[in-house]
Amino acid sequence: MLLAGGQGSRLYALTSNIAKPAVSFGAKYRIIDFPLSNCINSGIDTVGVLTQYQPLVLNEYVGNGQPWDLDRTFGGVHILSPYEAKKDTSWYKGTANAIYQNIRFMKMYDPEYVLILSGDHIYKMDYDKMLTAHKETGADCTIACMQVPMKEASRFGILNTNPDGSIYEFEEKPKQPKSDLASMGIYIFTASKLFKYLELDEQDPNSEKDFGKNILPTMLNAGEKMYSYRFEGYWKDVGTITSLLEANMDLLGAVPNFELRDNDRVIHSRSPLAPPAYVEGDVVNSMIANGCEIEGTVENSVIGTNCVIEKGAVVKDSVLMGNTVVKAGAQVNYAIIDEEVTIGEKAVVGAEKAEACKVEGKTSGITVLGRGVCVSNNSKVAAGEIVDKSV
Repeated sequence: MLLAGGQGSRLYALTSNIAKPAVSFGAKYRIIDFPLSNCINSGIDTVGVLTQYQPLVLNEYVGNGQPWDLDRTFGGVHILSPYEAKKDTSWYKGTANAIYQNIRFMKMYDPEYVLILSGDHIYKMDYDKMLTAHKETGADCTIACMQVPMKEASRFGILNTNPDGSIYEFEEKPKQPKSDLASMGIYIFTASKLFKYLELDEQDPNSEKDFGKNILPTMLNAGEKMYSYRFEGYWKDVGTITSLLEANMDLLGAVPNFELRDNDRVIHSRSPLAPPAYVEGDVVNSMIANGCEIEGTVENSVIGTNCVIEKGAVVKDSVLMGNTVVKAGAQVNYAIIDEEVTIGEKAVVGAEKAEACKVEGKTSGITVLGRGVCVSNNSKVAAGEIVDKSV
């Protein structure tokens, strides 16, 4: 069960019209490609995708699931939007309520175990290994976790565990965390236990209908067997402008922090049809998608499908998400540029990375242009600005 209905408000202009899992990433992907690919690479062929906020682009992108081999006669991928079945149903009120409203869908497949995922994380993971650990411990719930710096631990749900990995306490975003073991928002439940606690939670008028705040603590207090599953690979919650840019930059270099060139665990996507990229300009340490025409200079950047960078234009330390034109003589520095943007001749967007990082504010100096924005010739967009209208 893949939770993909988040608004992604901390991505500002990038999620004005689309859900966060539909945001472009890594030149040719969307964020949701990663959990969907992890599912099929782990042998999971029945996936419910729970959508809510601005689902049109996401629904169209997932479609019948064919790029991920999830176009099955029985099982496959299913888009699960909120619907009115009786008077007391409504929009999803929280993560637990979203799963609760789809109990009938889950029971239709009579599962022994249910895997619950978030649709907005970048990582590769073999869920089958986590399921094996869940069975070996006889757990009712297993929570994937990883160590984080103690100074960041208060941003996460924190697991306090015994030496055998069993969990004795779960704290949701504690002000003074007792450990650095953070929940990744990936859970495996024995199905019967999940259904039981979802139904109990739904009957509680004081519950916030949330897994971290309600379901997990309730199970612990009831004495259910709960275990941690430690993950040591790359994982990034791309819920902020800074983390989204960092994750894209992690794809670059001779030895990238996150390797996409992996034939064993391929990340599948619904890639648009486009001819091979044409490069006549200077490209240094960058990722260039199909359909691009590069006559200018590109450094330390990720360039999405069908982008045009004209002669004399310079793009540095930036992400262009697709179908964007940077006209002759324009400069783009330390920025995230959404799809279908036009940057006019000799316009300047952002500032050199060293200078931009000194700018305080919501984006830590990263300049953001929303979908469809046009920047007129000779205009300037300052470091750290968020622009959702043409200027």
